[in-house]
Amino acid sequence: MGRADGSDRQVTVGPVDDTGANILHVDMDAFYASVEVLDRPELAGKPLIVGHATGRSVVSSASYEARRFGVRSAMPVAQALRLCPDAITVDPRMERYAELSRQVMQIFRRATPLVEPVSIDEAFLDVAGARKLLGSPAHIAAQLRAWVRHETGLPASVGVAGTKFVAKLASGRAKPDGLLVVPVAETLAFLHPLPVGALWGVGPSTQTALANLGLRTVADLAAAPLDLLERRLGVGGRRLWQLANGIDVREVETTRIEKSIGHEETFEFDVTDPAVLRRELLRLSSRAAERLRAASVAGRTVSLKLRFSDFRTISRSRTLPEPTSVGRRIYEEVASLLDEAWRDRAPVRLIGVRVEQLEADAAQPALWDPDEDWRETERAVDGIAAKFGTGVLGPAALLGTRPRQVGDSDHYRG
Repeated sequence: MGRADGSDRQVTVGPVDDTGANILHVDMDAFYASVEVLDRPELAGKPLIVGHATGRSVVSSASYEARRFGVRSAMPVAQALRLCPDAITVDPRMERYAELSRQVMQIFRRATPLVEPVSIDEAFLDVAGARKLLGSPAHIAAQLRAWVRHETGLPASVGVAGTKFVAKLASGRAKPDGLLVVPVAETLAFLHPLPVGALWGVGPSTQTALANLGLRTVADLAAAPLDLLERRLGVGGRRLWQLANGIDVREVETTRIEKSIGHEETFEFDVTDPAVLRRELLRLSSRAAERLRAASVAGRTVSLKLRFSDFRTISRSRTLPEPTSVGRRIYEEVASLLDEAWRDRAPVRLIGVRVEQLEADAAQPALWDPDEDWRETERAVDGIAAKFGTGVLGPAALLGTRPRQVGDSDHYRG
């Protein structure tokens, strides 16, 4: 697992046996920051932070020059500037990033139709069927990097391996702007020296649990008795044991339904007014519902997230009788959760709405549909937005002054 500042970068140089290494993980390097440098070349080589220059904002992206000072994504901008006082801060431009993301994904599909976007700046590709036309996996990876650089001006790192998990680890180790091939026969030699924290699903608590068992490297985990891991970690124990032994049977999925869609907002000043919080919940619920309908999915579980001024964070959720993509229904449920969870009226720093347990939206709602009026209204708004742009129409309750905020975050989990 590569360090975020690229100090342990490892790349493939010269010929390599890529037989069977048909999975590519392409990851754009410091994507938002790279786009800002692309559009403003005078920023090249300078420590750069993408994030709103307020005390409540977090770092969306940072150039490698800034990362060498310890700046990381999701870090408060104020902390990042303490670590790197000379950094230049620029506001995020999500529309510009989305535009270039679409262009990059089209380049990927030129090599193979088997492309699985993971986020705005990374994707898995299966190039097994492209070998006759484009060459070996390593050659295809090099060609993709060249195409992306030539057509967008942006750098990309690529990991090439026999499985998705190892390909992703390889792309991280190749950063910035590199290519690393892990031959199938060398998979375990690549994995086993890594710390257990390099494995998917190993957070701080799991890492502590594994350390208590004396398991600190991937090799330790691979050699551990499977029944012991299952007793201590449940079903996740088997999954971690498989990854540690290089077993990952997941295929590249060209179509998939996200597991959740959500939005959250960090206020510039703590909020204690219930009306302000409800108005923000309505806005976030409406946005989440728009995304659900755009993806032709509905969610069965709605969740509320609150972070207070002391950084204490709580989440509350409720499962509905029927899945929904109606913003008003989502709002009513999370507003009810707010009433239950916020009895002490502690100052709120962040509020979020998430819709989970997504499934394909039924063409016809249930015979008795309590949300029929709102459903039709919101679909009409979708139609107007498609023609004239978003924001033309919306709930009347959202008109007027909004609390000052440091940025809206969109969240998708796959």
